[in-house]
Amino acid sequence: MKRRNLILSGLGLTGALVVGWGVMPPRSRLGSPGNMLLTEGEVALNGWIKIAKDGGVVLAMHRSDMGQGIHNALTMLVAEELDVPLNRIRLEQAGHDAIYGNVAMFVGTLPFHPMQSEGKEKPMMVKTGEWMVSKVARELGVNATGGSSSVKDAWEHLRAAAATAKASLLLSAADQWKVPAKELTVKEGVISHPSGKSAHYGELAKGAAAQTPANVVLKDPKDWRLIGQVTQRADVPPKTNGSAVFGMDIRLPNMLFASIVQVPQMGGSLTSIDAKDALAMPGVVKCIQLASAAGSAPGFAVIAKSTWHAQQAAQKVKAQWAQRQEGAIDTKRIESELIEKLKSESGFTFHEQGDAAKAEAGAARVVQTQYKAPYLAHATMEPMNCTAQFKGGQLEIWAPTQVPGLARAAAAKVADLSEDKVKLNVTLLGGGFGRRLEVDVVVQATQLAMAADGAPVQLVWSREQDMTHDYYRPMHVAQLSAAVNAQGQVESLQIKSAGDAISPRWMSRVLPALSGPIDAPDKTTAEGLFDLPYGFAHQRMTHVSTKMGVHIGFWRSVGHSHNAFFTESFIDELALESKQDPVAFRLALLKDAPRYAAVLKLAAEKANWGAALPSGHAHGVALHESFGSIVAQVAEVSMQDGKPRVHRVVCAIDCGTVVNPGTVAQQVESSVNFALTAALFGQIDIQDGVVQQTNFTNYPLVSLAQSPVVETWIVPSNNSPEGVGEPAVPPLAPAVANAIFKLTGQRIRSLPLKA
Repeated sequence: MKRRNLILSGLGLTGALVVGWGVMPPRSRLGSPGNMLLTEGEVALNGWIKIAKDGGVVLAMHRSDMGQGIHNALTMLVAEELDVPLNRIRLEQAGHDAIYGNVAMFVGTLPFHPMQSEGKEKPMMVKTGEWMVSKVARELGVNATGGSSSVKDAWEHLRAAAATAKASLLLSAADQWKVPAKELTVKEGVISHPSGKSAHYGELAKGAAAQTPANVVLKDPKDWRLIGQVTQRADVPPKTNGSAVFGMDIRLPNMLFASIVQVPQMGGSLTSIDAKDALAMPGVVKCIQLASAAGSAPGFAVIAKSTWHAQQAAQKVKAQWAQRQEGAIDTKRIESELIEKLKSESGFTFHEQGDAAKAEAGAARVVQTQYKAPYLAHATMEPMNCTAQFKGGQLEIWAPTQVPGLARAAAAKVADLSEDKVKLNVTLLGGGFGRRLEVDVVVQATQLAMAADGAPVQLVWSREQDMTHDYYRPMHVAQLSAAVNAQGQVESLQIKSAGDAISPRWMSRVLPALSGPIDAPDKTTAEGLFDLPYGFAHQRMTHVSTKMGVHIGFWRSVGHSHNAFFTESFIDELALESKQDPVAFRLALLKDAPRYAAVLKLAAEKANWGAALPSGHAHGVALHESFGSIVAQVAEVSMQDGKPRVHRVVCAIDCGTVVNPGTVAQQVESSVNFALTAALFGQIDIQDGVVQQTNFTNYPLVSLAQSPVVETWIVPSNNSPEGVGEPAVPPLAPAVANAIFKLTGQRIRSLPLKA
């Protein structure tokens, strides 16, 4: 039996065992000093912390920075427990040990995870897929930046690593000075004793490495001096003065540059190329036909002495392409097929309580409607790129990636090398949003490096290649219905959606432990539907999983991004049906969900919900939980030349303990503008297999002048940190749509919002 099938069948189709790292003691992820490479004078105290000769601290950084401030936040956790200034901590890319794997993402936000709400688990089927995902995560130590999980995942074990290192240093000082450890104090990386003896961490590190502290205790929150404070981000100066190194900034001796052309028709193939004219052009070195691997599309690339030479030569290559055997993909036809599948297929029921069908059968009236969401591109500011060099039997890669371990494994497989022969350097990312969870560009750059006779090759996709060969957020449609009794009370809610499942496709592409496609119910298709906080007596949430042939992938906030639009728009419809204020209607349904109610009340209060607005302006509201955080938004909207104009967005968020309030506000502002772009403009159309949107001219972004004022209000909490990078995306579209309805009387049930 193949390993993949063995994992999937380990519990049987109805198994409900959940095995994840979330239950492991934090110190089981501290690792050993042997996990870290040492330079002269450095001493490793565990798999995360090294002490330099001058007393500085080196932190193994296991997450990618794509502007979200995560390097700053994780440094704060370590500085807090070690009692050192932030500027005394230097970051070093983490290795590939399993301790660096992202448990929170792979067990908490990928498929099949049971939903927790208000401390109680909602009834939901848990398939063996969760066991499979957590097993793969444990065995591979899959290190991914995604799922708004970086702080959440590191919260316990990274603080424990720092606190353990500090305890070892204290024991070292006590041993050297022959004094009780309890008499020692620490300030800014210096340990002191009342006798006058003192030493910085560098002077005590060697002795600390021999210590084994017991009963390490984390700091009491009342003693925190950094956590909860706004701190200066160390990445701002280099990003503003140009010294920060992104993937496209890599420059190496004798570097060559590559331009790629991929099959224009989705699912098609390359049958032949004629590169004679291209190879005769100045500066051109080679033309390489690329093999498809790890999700990369068929195509070819020209290697030249500059990007310009490569791009010009690529246009001269004569290529013959073949359409996919199943016929050309067309988004209009896909939409029709999804609607038909809603009617004809039963789907998988993720959540059910009461009897929604019976409630509708006996209702005074039934409210029923349909909502739709299109394919969306990631459109990262930095196009896909990767630099690779194969020399002396070794492969070295420089990549802006969210999955360094998986990218390294994919490159090793393509190059037919053992993974220890591959070194991967993670650069800064000029935007990720889930697109850089894919490894296609790394695989392509590896193939080019293998053919470049030892020279480094930098592959940069053009914006057109980037836009037309994305892994798009899938198109989804949903049928929503509710039973209303004679008194106007809503008694039930049924939601049935249809669309492609991301997680099985992604895992088949990038997880080396799997061979071939997998198929199982995917939580990401129905997240934000099955886990609603509203207290409807009867509920049923079902999803019909489809395979439409479009390349799909994780997109910022994943299924929540469209499911919140479906649910929160429909909740407003039900409020109107019940003749109630939208906020009051929601609060009445949140009697057993006080955290949600508190967030909604705060947003409404800060937005002055119900107060008079300027003429032609209206408020819309939406509430949604994703990645452990609850967000409510009130959008102030007007119509200008028949188009919505969003002036102000008031956002309240409960994301647990906040490490840096400034970063939370920045991420909320980022999310609002990202979501507004999608809500107003975002749409990928495919005709005859060809993506029609090719650049920002026909896939526009919200401009600075169109960006609203964003206010962020954080609900104080003592709970563990939850996600921040994505949760403010889902509520924006329904909040704006609900405001448009107040202004125009027109209910928009399809994205983008075109009144």
